[in-house]
Amino acid sequence: MSKKPGKPNTKEKDFSGKILKILSKNANKPYNYKQIAAKLELDDTKSRNEIIKDLKLLASKGKIIEAEPGKYLVKAASQDYYEGRIDMTSRKTAYFICEDFAEDVFIPTNNLNHALDGDTVKVYVYNRRSGKRPEGEVIEIIERKKTEFVGVIDIQKNFAFVTTANVKMYTDIFIPKDKIGEAQQGDVVVVKIEDWPKKADSPFGSVINVLGKPGEHDTEMHAILAEYGLPYEFPPEVEEYAQKIDTSIQESEIANRRDMRDTLTFTIDPRDAKDFDDALSFKKLDNGNFEIGIHIADVSYYLQEGTILDDEAYQRATSVYLVDRVVPMLPEVLSNFACSLRPHEEKYTFSAVFEISPQAQVTNQWFGRTVTYSDQRFSYEEAQHIIETQGNMIPADISITGSDYEVPDHIVEATLKLDELAKIFRRNRLKNGAISFDKVEVKFHLNERDEPTGVYFKESKDSNHLIEEFMLLANRKVAEYIGKQKKTFVYRIHDEPNEDKLIGLQSVIAKFGYKIDLRSKKDISKSLNSLLSDVQGKKEQNLVDTLAIRTMSKAKYSTDNIGHYGLAFDYYSHFTSPIRRYPDVMVHRLLQYYLDGGKSVSEDVYEAKSEHSSNMEALATNAERDSIKYMQVKYMQDHQEEEFLGVISGVTEWGIYVEIVSNKCEGMCRIREIKDDYYTFDEKQYALVGEISKNILQLGDEVFVKVKNADLVKKQLDFHFIRKNS
Repeated sequence: MSKKPGKPNTKEKDFSGKILKILSKNANKPYNYKQIAAKLELDDTKSRNEIIKDLKLLASKGKIIEAEPGKYLVKAASQDYYEGRIDMTSRKTAYFICEDFAEDVFIPTNNLNHALDGDTVKVYVYNRRSGKRPEGEVIEIIERKKTEFVGVIDIQKNFAFVTTANVKMYTDIFIPKDKIGEAQQGDVVVVKIEDWPKKADSPFGSVINVLGKPGEHDTEMHAILAEYGLPYEFPPEVEEYAQKIDTSIQESEIANRRDMRDTLTFTIDPRDAKDFDDALSFKKLDNGNFEIGIHIADVSYYLQEGTILDDEAYQRATSVYLVDRVVPMLPEVLSNFACSLRPHEEKYTFSAVFEISPQAQVTNQWFGRTVTYSDQRFSYEEAQHIIETQGNMIPADISITGSDYEVPDHIVEATLKLDELAKIFRRNRLKNGAISFDKVEVKFHLNERDEPTGVYFKESKDSNHLIEEFMLLANRKVAEYIGKQKKTFVYRIHDEPNEDKLIGLQSVIAKFGYKIDLRSKKDISKSLNSLLSDVQGKKEQNLVDTLAIRTMSKAKYSTDNIGHYGLAFDYYSHFTSPIRRYPDVMVHRLLQYYLDGGKSVSEDVYEAKSEHSSNMEALATNAERDSIKYMQVKYMQDHQEEEFLGVISGVTEWGIYVEIVSNKCEGMCRIREIKDDYYTFDEKQYALVGEISKNILQLGDEVFVKVKNADLVKKQLDFHFIRKNS
């Protein structure tokens, strides 16, 4: 239990941080202890004596110099002070991330001076030129990354504390009695940090939302969203605005568009999809080629710039897909109805229409606004059945309707031809150096209370690849069309993999008998594809897939086009999902603006918007991962007496991480609890080694485990180690 902040501190005061802050802000002016005391508004003798002592201490450490008797300057101010970002560890220390340093600067706990994870700070760096590891001290917090936190409240008689489950949040938050609000003992709450008095152990905050009791399903889902600052409902005024939009199809608007309602058009989506961003149209041409349209919901028609609806969509930047729910970017009236390309309905669309030869060569292209009519809705399972059987009867067990039905011959013919072309596109991409990441997705069977009753794995099949290839075609060709005009645009970029991480991957996969060719960019891509293919269906597949993905740079949005390494495209953008991604909305607007003859827009404005979109995407991804971890822990709570076969997926000095083969749930076996020997961590082998038996536990080894503890709040599993699989 933390002591109450604000209480008189019996320890001597340390003014070092404040002194450095004053001197660094006035780098060329020497100060004596009286001037510093005046700046700090201190006039008592004890404080002045502490300032004198701290000045001498800082001078002895070489952080400041005595420029003249009793007057001090910060040492080499312009060279030793840097701005950057704090990256907390789980051990209450941090690293300072700054472009000026090749390696991250270590920040000891007592030098954090109230900085929190992700904060933008000014840091004094010492040991910078001595050859020793550079260390730093936070002098100023320039901007907090976040001020709202999620945690469990512990209410005392006159105050409360909120403790978070975030391992990077090293302090609890003090809540004065009058700021507890409606919270009850043990509730999960959202708190806002309002102040952090200099000598207080904890920041001061107030409860701004009560989410419920720990472990309750809705409480934990809302807590995941709140942890990343993601909303779970729309403000009433935004909903009201959306409801008033005229979503009817008008003849006057059709006149402004290419009318493609008579062209065969259909959608292929997950069977539980509520919104349909994209549709494909198919027409045979007299010259033997095919006209194929990629039709995307024309969200930008309804989402007008400068409105509260657009502001809300921009702030969200993306829909968030948790295991049991979708938090949409747009209100339901748009996402599930007006913009959704539902079967047997006319819709406004934004289209990329291509003439394609039987050999999958694009011979002509057209971009613009259209009106379309969806003739058929397929699930991926239904489309896959057509591809595999080349027939037109959909059986009831995979049918969306729940009963057998017959697909018209011309739709079957179109589906099979699109599949044939997609396979050529995919083959060509992989030949050009694209990397084929088909990582297995973990999915859950949920009961009516959204509790997990089973785990299954989702794999991409031909029907998924069919849609993927035509979406990639549209995204690539739109980006290429604008990119070659040298006009500002929003690209989806992906840098080359990190060489150190590739070498690390090489050392791990060597244990399984695989290797990567690191000689050239193309060799890396080719050998990565071979690796991903070779591990298919093997016990180490998920481990190798995960490690291979980690070697990759993160894809992001930017106006600076460096190409997309993973897809092997020189030009790539996101055009195909504006219902759920704001960058696609920006791409639609820019494309139409340039089609209308507009001049290049401000790069700075769109770079800032791209960065915001990338940041929000990262938060959404983290929330989605947390929801999967939560469901895995919840699922394993009901299987505590079972013995599971797992694969060692991580090795650290404190234990091994084990991923269960049958359900991909991951947990830790702590080193002190592996009882068959005394184990130590061998960093070179990336393994635990038994002192007596010399038994080795390393990445990829199969072991048997049981659930020891399933913590829903922390989303963590602890396993009992039973034995290694011989």
